[in-house]
Amino acid sequence: MDTLYFLVQQTMFFSIPLLLVSLGGMFSERSGIINIALEGIMIMGAFSSILFISLFGSVFPSTITLIIAIIIACLSGLVFSLLHAYASISVNANQVISGTALNLFAPAFAIYVARFINNVQQITFVNSFRIESVPLLSSIPVIGSLFFKNTYITTYLGFIILILSYVVLYKTRFGLRVRSCGEHPQASDSVGINVHKIRYISVAISGALAGLGGLVFVIPTSTNFNATVAGYGFLALAVLIFGQWNPKRILVAAFFFGFMKTMSAAYSGIPILSSLGIPNSVYKMIPYITTLIVLIFTSKSSKAPTALGVPYDKNIG
Repeated sequence: MDTLYFLVQQTMFFSIPLLLVSLGGMFSERSGIINIALEGIMIMGAFSSILFISLFGSVFPSTITLIIAIIIACLSGLVFSLLHAYASISVNANQVISGTALNLFAPAFAIYVARFINNVQQITFVNSFRIESVPLLSSIPVIGSLFFKNTYITTYLGFIILILSYVVLYKTRFGLRVRSCGEHPQASDSVGINVHKIRYISVAISGALAGLGGLVFVIPTSTNFNATVAGYGFLALAVLIFGQWNPKRILVAAFFFGFMKTMSAAYSGIPILSSLGIPNSVYKMIPYITTLIVLIFTSKSSKAPTALGVPYDKNIG
């Protein structure tokens, strides 16, 4: 039973950031903007928020520190994503090249600033954010030990954002406009919808969630940040495609890939796997091999938004 608790908790730690970043990518791509810059945005969100925790973590209570870090991660991701929005929407630049440029810039910027401040690129911090047990809820048989012990606020925040994302995308006027801009921007424009504005907002939401995802990835799994999120932004793109740009399916895909990541990162804590004697490098490859296999079998049936990646010019079409 202890192994089950361990597996579930570790899977949550790896799945929630995937969920957040994939939901962010969903908003951008449902509006028609390809966002492969998720990796770079995650790095910027993690860097700015972890740097704050490292410098000011002892000034505030841990809960306040984490809340401020969450806000910083969202804002830095949002601002950074606007560079992609400007290039893709206002300048009609190639969206893949724009995203690639941000992915290359982010780690270089994080390393440079970290070295300028600390003389080393690694940013260490004290992780005092873990909740040992949630009052009352942790005493529930089985469920309490699975979900309400040794957890983080960010875990519950992920599920809240999932629900909000579904409501916003399918139950609000804004969500309808986002979907229409991704399917037929000319038709949207003809009924008075500002396509560029909707796309800017969608990319900004994408950036805020990806920046938050960067922080949520680092907090439960490490006590330092080294200008990388281990390819999680690209893995989130696979989750987004596998989840068919739908919040419910993205949830399932995120937990599937999160479980694969748990197998690769925490296999030593699973008696059956640790006793097999398989080299560490093999386990490390599991999430990425799984990603390739899943995409091979699902890419043909993928139904991306019709106008995804197509620059919009109101004077054409």
